[in-house]
Amino acid sequence: MATKNFQKQQNPFIYLGYAGPDYFFDRTEESEELIENLKNGRNTTLISPRRIGKTGLINHVFYLLHQQDKNAVCIYIDIFSTKNQHDFVQLLGTAIAQYTLSYEQKALNRLLEFFGSWRPVFSADPITGMPTVSVSIEPTQSALTLKTIFDYMNQSKHHIYIAIDEFQQIMNYPETGTEALLRSYVQFATNVTFIFSGSKQHLMAQMFSSPDRPFYQSTASMGLEPINEEIYYDYASRLFEKKKSYLDRDVFRHLYQRFDGVTYNIQVLLNHLYASGRRVETDQQVAEAILHIVGRSAMQYEGLVTFLTDNQFQLLKAIAKEGVTKSPQSGEFLRKYGLPSASSVKTALDVLVDKDLVYNTSMGYIVYDRFMGIWLKRLV
Repeated sequence: MATKNFQKQQNPFIYLGYAGPDYFFDRTEESEELIENLKNGRNTTLISPRRIGKTGLINHVFYLLHQQDKNAVCIYIDIFSTKNQHDFVQLLGTAIAQYTLSYEQKALNRLLEFFGSWRPVFSADPITGMPTVSVSIEPTQSALTLKTIFDYMNQSKHHIYIAIDEFQQIMNYPETGTEALLRSYVQFATNVTFIFSGSKQHLMAQMFSSPDRPFYQSTASMGLEPINEEIYYDYASRLFEKKKSYLDRDVFRHLYQRFDGVTYNIQVLLNHLYASGRRVETDQQVAEAILHIVGRSAMQYEGLVTFLTDNQFQLLKAIAKEGVTKSPQSGEFLRKYGLPSASSVKTALDVLVDKDLVYNTSMGYIVYDRFMGIWLKRLV
């Protein structure tokens, strides 16, 4: 399969998707380590909070692998939305079918012949117009189909690299033994190498570091930290200079530290500042940009909190106003924000963490979406 041709971007600060190597920077050591693992048959566990750049790194590594081997098969799936084993198998099967369709129609026909039970549905992508295919799998056949998928991949003449993002989601499946079933196939996959990535560190650690779990010590482990501040500034300032503009170092330092180096938030902000066409010389310009971004997302945030109970919403707002708190169940915190009992707060906190609205960092609990946190702080 030919390497994808990427279009030149009018605004170089990309915060959604992967737009090619021209808009990807740093992560050199991580890219080299991940490629070395993949090419040497070492499955890898990649763990970091969301919005730090896991998906971008995986896509970049897959791009580099294609550059080195045009026949390499690189497949990425995000299983965050899957609810059970059937959803997982169907998503994996669709991803393989879609890749095969993009490669050659005859190859897709052979694939569908191999999977006699698959019912393909062909359509056109509503945005690109490119042909797409999805497959329908009988729920009762999901375990058998998973075995068939691995049989098919093991017969491939090309090496296959598969990244499964938000891998900890399989712990929530109602079927017992999904981890063990998948592990039984992964360990004997002859020419398939995996990246298991996830954002919930405690769950991923439990899956790969606990002796009683099927994937115990079966992978190389990698973490992903925020991009170094100086490296980030040098990259960003060069892009501003190319546009005959300017990004002040101290201003960048303040915005980087305000968002704790979280790539997504910084890229969104830099995208907005770059688009303004102005020299960025004051913190006030950054504040105005933040308010614009938060205001643009206010309706989304309002819709999101309508699904929370009053206790959950009040706790979320309290954590946002505090910025970061190690002890949201402490008497001092409860009194300060007029919250109910510690047990009620614990119940609400568990829900907020599970919904990825609150994240437990080394410093304490914070609102996951930093822009949402700013919106919450401004509420009465």
